[in-house]
Amino acid sequence: MTTEPPGGRGMTRLVAVMDTLRSPGGCPWDAQQTHETLVPFALEEAHELAEAIESGDRTGMREELGDVLLQVVFHARLAQEHESDAFDLDDVADAISAKLVRRHPHVFTPPAPAGGTPDDAPLADGTVSTEPTDVHVRWEQIKKAEKARTSVLEGIALGQGSLARGEKILARARRGGVDVDVAQVAGRHRDAAAPERSASAELGGRLLGLLGEADAAGLDAEAALRAALRTLEATVREAEAAASASASASASRPGTGPEPRAEPGPGPEPEPTPEVPRG
Repeated sequence: MTTEPPGGRGMTRLVAVMDTLRSPGGCPWDAQQTHETLVPFALEEAHELAEAIESGDRTGMREELGDVLLQVVFHARLAQEHESDAFDLDDVADAISAKLVRRHPHVFTPPAPAGGTPDDAPLADGTVSTEPTDVHVRWEQIKKAEKARTSVLEGIALGQGSLARGEKILARARRGGVDVDVAQVAGRHRDAAAPERSASAELGGRLLGLLGEADAAGLDAEAALRAALRTLEATVREAEAAASASASASASRPGTGPEPRAEPGPGPEPEPTPEVPRG
């Protein structure tokens, strides 16, 4: 008895639901969406998934994985409707499957024949290294050959946050054998700034220096900052809760409520009426 790999039944249902939403008589909002209008949602869902993972929220992680998967299915459905360059979810899945096979020759490529030399950077004895570092380097080498790129920086998304982008630049440079003195670059950045932007340049240089320190220590600066921000958020919420509790306690204590409104007094005595002389 064979067991069907997970994902088949659920994916079929999800694709059918999306097809209904995009078809005539479906959801007007879904019918109006384009690749461009969905970009903010894709970014937001990816960030929410990262938050669920790093906070150890398994229930949230399952939900956010579904939201990310929805973005894939939604974009594939939109692509399927393109008039001149259509593709569907099967094409997307086939493409990533083929990429994974190509870039894992230590898994999917059979051992080299006696005396032969495989094309995927084998070890001297004709086997392919399975050390994680070698695997990563080989992945980048195959990727560079596939993309015909002339710089290790090509393909880095400009739309990602500056911290994540900086990490990617430093990692690409390191793996590409490009030696970069981050402290020197930070100083060069500060020196080149116009006088009216010196404070901003100073801050940028310091941030770049911290990013370089994190890279040299093998630390994930983006994850470290996210963790610190969670501590900041918790502190703000604690301060809000304390302020709310203090206000509630003050309102419940006798004599601490609003001042009672003074009742009007009897007012001044009337002036005596002067006597009128009689003739």
